Amino acid sequence: MNGRRIHLVVVVVGIALAGGALTSAARTSRDQSQRPRSESPVKPTSLVRPANPASANTAPALVAAAEKNAVLKNELNWTFGSKPQHGWYLYTLLIAQTLNNQNDAATTDFAAALGVWQKQMGLSSEGVLDEDSWMAMVAQWQNNRIQDRALAEPDQLLTAPSSDFFDPDRLVELRQVERNTYAAYKRMIAAAIADPTLKLPHTASGELAPDLKYFKIISAFRSREYQDRLRREAPNAGSAGLAVNSPHFTGRALDIYVGGDPVDTRDSNRAVQVETPAYRWLVRNAGRFGFRPYFYEPWHWEYVK
Repeated sequence: MNGRRIHLVVVVVGIALAGGALTSAARTSRDQSQRPRSESPVKPTSLVRPANPASANTAPALVAAAEKNAVLKNELNWTFGSKPQHGWYLYTLLIAQTLNNQNDAATTDFAAALGVWQKQMGLSSEGVLDEDSWMAMVAQWQNNRIQDRALAEPDQLLTAPSSDFFDPDRLVELRQVERNTYAAYKRMIAAAIADPTLKLPHTASGELAPDLKYFKIISAFRSREYQDRLRREAPNAGSAGLAVNSPHFTGRALDIYVGGDPVDTRDSNRAVQVETPAYRWLVRNAGRFGFRPYFYEPWHWEYVK
């Protein structure tokens, strides 16, 4: 009798333990099925694919290219207008716009985007912005500018109001602008005023505030006689100063105030200008209104439509 009782107890305990194990297994299965995907067990690295393969630019060649770009950004030696230049750090925003890539120049993503552009241009696509590639990029920007610099006819010009100018006392004859250029400029300024990221002071009628200097016109149409006079009066005009065949002759070139000393080409001044909200906005938006930059002068924009 006692033996039978012991046997029954063992059977009951065994069944209970088995049932507990099954309940535990079921609970584990249920918990795993309800666990968010992000909490699922991590797969071995070799089996995981990047969510965006284009951003995983870690190939040794791209790493080496990024390292070179980090140096060349400040140390590349090149010449423009017979004047020695150092690095391309002043033009990183224009470069980013050209490559459609906003990554830092010292990253592999930048090197990869540069390589794509280099291949399109028929250059060695190593992702290094060396002198050959840099000068090709400069040439591309220069080719986007006004090519026909014929003097504007009087009926092509209008006299803009003094409120549009950096210097409201500018002489009437120096406030002339080609008609289509002026219309495009006004559309561009309206867009800048409407952009909440800029928060530009403006009048109830939608004009830039009288005391605001940013985005105002510094210079527009220039006659050949006026340009020649500027060249005579400007220091070093013969080597790195005012153009003999200026795009301002067309009335379609506008010098726009973006900060700093309005038209000073010293690196220290341009380094200030290329970081202002006004300049950064123009680089990203002026093309929508038909304006192209003169890369060397942050304030100079040309209407090419």
